[in-house]
Amino acid sequence: MSSFTDRMQRLRTTVATTAARAATAASRATGRGAGGMIGGLVANAIDPQIMAGLADDRPAVLVTGTNGKSTTTRMLAAAMRARYTVATNDGGDNMDAGIISALMAGRDASHIVLEVDELHVPAVADKINPKALVLLNLSRDQLDRVGEINKIENALRGAVAAHPDMLVIANCDDVLMTSVAFDAKNVIWVSAGAGWLGDSVTCPRTGGHVVRHENDWWALRRLPDGREFRRPDPSWSITPEGVVSPLAPEPVPLDLQLPGRANRGNAIQAIAAAVEGFDVPLADAVAAAEDVDNVAGRYSTVHLGDREVHFLLAKNPAGWQEALSMIDRGADGVVIAVNGQVADGEDLSWLWDVRFEDFGRTSVKASGERGTDLSVRLVYADIDHQLIADPVKAIRACPPGRVEVLANYTAFRDLKKALAQQEDYRA
Repeated sequence: MSSFTDRMQRLRTTVATTAARAATAASRATGRGAGGMIGGLVANAIDPQIMAGLADDRPAVLVTGTNGKSTTTRMLAAAMRARYTVATNDGGDNMDAGIISALMAGRDASHIVLEVDELHVPAVADKINPKALVLLNLSRDQLDRVGEINKIENALRGAVAAHPDMLVIANCDDVLMTSVAFDAKNVIWVSAGAGWLGDSVTCPRTGGHVVRHENDWWALRRLPDGREFRRPDPSWSITPEGVVSPLAPEPVPLDLQLPGRANRGNAIQAIAAAVEGFDVPLADAVAAAEDVDNVAGRYSTVHLGDREVHFLLAKNPAGWQEALSMIDRGADGVVIAVNGQVADGEDLSWLWDVRFEDFGRTSVKASGERGTDLSVRLVYADIDHQLIADPVKAIRACPPGRVEVLANYTAFRDLKKALAQQEDYRA
């Protein structure tokens, strides 16, 4: 690059970051939000090369998958801070604008830990050239936005092939993610579990049937080059006793504050990435994962009058199935809130893929902008419930005591804002 072109690029970047800071400040001052997204959008519009410039070849790790990105990123960033300063998008803004905002906010950090939307991984990897990539799981998500799952698998496989020196930390229990990483020359296989199996009944490379037996799986049809497509042997795994790794003769106990089997799977991949990719001591990585108690308000508890409200977020069939298993069946009430905005996916046909379980005598309320769609699904699931479109009113309609709230993305976001405006709300 000539000195003139170099000076012009630096000037463009300076103008972009200055304008982004002004947009962020204006957004905060007018109460429109934290301003992270608008700042990134403005910066990228002025300087399309700004992401690469802000990354500046710093050691970076990307985290992607259908479910668990935010939690794994939070745990991994916490583990990395045992040795480094870290720039991260811990608010969950995982597309270009959010990533750019995170990089601007963390310009002085030594390392970068980013949650990245599955569709954006190839482009982000090309701009940032990450040292490591964490592959969690793949399942059907918002079909009207993301498309079919094999499209995502192919895109991620291409990103891995384009960066052959990148360390890949992959969940060998997930058939699709195993396919993404199967040809990587530098891969750490982790057994993080596979709760949702509906999208992994066939081999993504040959279309042949996938057979499962206990912890093993394999494709009946061999790959075109003659290799068997089978579950790799993991070097890291999570068991009821704790973290199994090549570094300790016995499992290291893992006592998470976050609930559910899936979060233990998220933790093992975060721990493995920190230790194998960035030399974080195992004990420090485990302790950091254990300290995480909240991810952008998910799993948090607030109070509304004489009701203790516990939040769970889910965005697709796999996430909903996992979240439903976390609901306290002894709660005094359950509110399930569903919207169908662009960020949620306007096609809610996935509701019919979710196995809604019996809630016994617990008071159940169907709510949200698409509460009627949910109510129809609950009727067919033989769940006794009441339809109350306003989630705040639905919570108040539950008996006093503990109320479990399960919501999809915008329903969760809007409910948190609405509750904070109630006179009897306490965080």
